[in-house]
Amino acid sequence: MEHYQDIREAVAKLCARFPGEYWRALDRDMAYPREFVEALTEAGWLSILIPEEYGGSGLPLSAAAAVLEEIQRAGCNGGACHAQMYTMGTLLRHGSAAQKQRYLPKIATGELRLQAFGVTEPTSGTDTGALKTTARLDGDHFVVKGQKIWTSRAEHSDLMLLLARTTPLTTGMKKTDGLSVLIVDMDEALGNGLTIRPIRTMMNHATTEVFFDDLRVPAENLIGEEGKGFRYILSGMNAERILIASECVGDAKWFIDKASAYAKERHVFGRAIGQNQGIQFPIARAYANMRAAELMVREALALYEAGKNPGAEANMAKMLAADASNEAANVCIQTHGGFGFAEEYDVERKFRETRLYQVAPISTNLILSFLSEHVLGLPRSY
Repeated sequence: MEHYQDIREAVAKLCARFPGEYWRALDRDMAYPREFVEALTEAGWLSILIPEEYGGSGLPLSAAAAVLEEIQRAGCNGGACHAQMYTMGTLLRHGSAAQKQRYLPKIATGELRLQAFGVTEPTSGTDTGALKTTARLDGDHFVVKGQKIWTSRAEHSDLMLLLARTTPLTTGMKKTDGLSVLIVDMDEALGNGLTIRPIRTMMNHATTEVFFDDLRVPAENLIGEEGKGFRYILSGMNAERILIASECVGDAKWFIDKASAYAKERHVFGRAIGQNQGIQFPIARAYANMRAAELMVREALALYEAGKNPGAEANMAKMLAADASNEAANVCIQTHGGFGFAEEYDVERKFRETRLYQVAPISTNLILSFLSEHVLGLPRSY
């Protein structure tokens, strides 16, 4: 598989313009990294999956994975913009020719940001089929009513992909049927039925809760067929998990490099602490686990790009990589001792950021449930 060394080097060079102090300043104010996102957009990295005919690079998912891994490995945070890469698939695969022509060239140039993804709700969580947000067709518009939570980057996005129920759930009907995907123009919607409420979190993630109060969305903004939205969203989830796994691998590499460097330079009792096996072994184990996760990511990418449906591999890649980055984060803090909690070392910031991926997108427990049922053939647990 292509390693994309030239892309990795170019991304690392761009990221060097945004060192730790840039991220620490944003972290204190819970501010969005606008300059960083603009730099990535101008360099073409966020349009890497958009076909060339629409102004993108037309590269495969493994190229996008390389970009996100290098962003994290450089100590930056791709969470500010990574959704554009995995929400793109729904529009690319299922959008009409007119929708693609209308939106993709502007997304490629950065004139429009496709960053918000409205799926999760306060009462349903991962049980997507139980969502309560409705979109009722009224003439040439859908009228949307309901709310979403953990809708990250809603305040910084021009477009949102919204999953809503367009057919009421009736007895005997499959819960995931009757759901549709709409493209919401955030500028038009804000103040006209859309309200955004920011949520302060453990890390600077620009996440929000959004409320829809009879928001009117043009019927032409429906992606694909009405009622088939869940399968459109589902088809992009493998890509999402593989890309998030790539970010976690990048995080793990950053933590391991940081811990190794500190263990060599920090001297206690007249010798480098890295000479002690009590310091060496946890870092070495974290490295081994990172490499194992990296190999699973590569297998998932290879299957995805071969046109397969790597549900198990994508889920395992995400779980193993999230575990590896979480382990490496703990090892890095332990290696630094008290300094690991000091803001200026960036360890505590990255520790908070990578901890998210144990929970979202898709929690570790749900991945284990998926593997139990669909790979091992065990009875469904929920």
